[in-house]
Amino acid sequence: MKRSRYREKTYLSQINVTPFVDVMLVLLIIFMITAPMLQEGLDVQLPRVEASAVTTKDEPITITITKSGKLFINRNKVSFSKLSNKLKSIYKRKQDRIVLIKADGKVAYGFVIKTMAEIKKAGIERIGMLTAPPKKVKRR
Repeated sequence: MKRSRYREKTYLSQINVTPFVDVMLVLLIIFMITAPMLQEGLDVQLPRVEASAVTTKDEPITITITKSGKLFINRNKVSFSKLSNKLKSIYKRKQDRIVLIKADGKVAYGFVIKTMAEIKKAGIERIGMLTAPPKKVKRR
């Protein structure tokens, strides 16, 4: 007589969360490493001066001039020859026309003035310059 063995099937009623936690920790580390890289802006070293703030209703357009002489409207690259036309089309329907220039400290003064002239040619009279606050000197 053969004896057959029947196994009783038991079901696991709990979820094993260890692999889930491992995956989540790896994803957290990946996001922590990549998040600062996503907030990268244009590399501009602003001159350090004391200045008052410019007030406006809307978010102003920022024109960035890098030390290599490249122009950007907000984060979009634009050629110097098309700057005036782009600004005219942007400000076609806006009432509060203000542009902020964010120029690297090493950019030639003449190029900044030429850029300002192009902005004025677009019909924008209010132009502001972005600067960094001066470094505080430690006193003993």
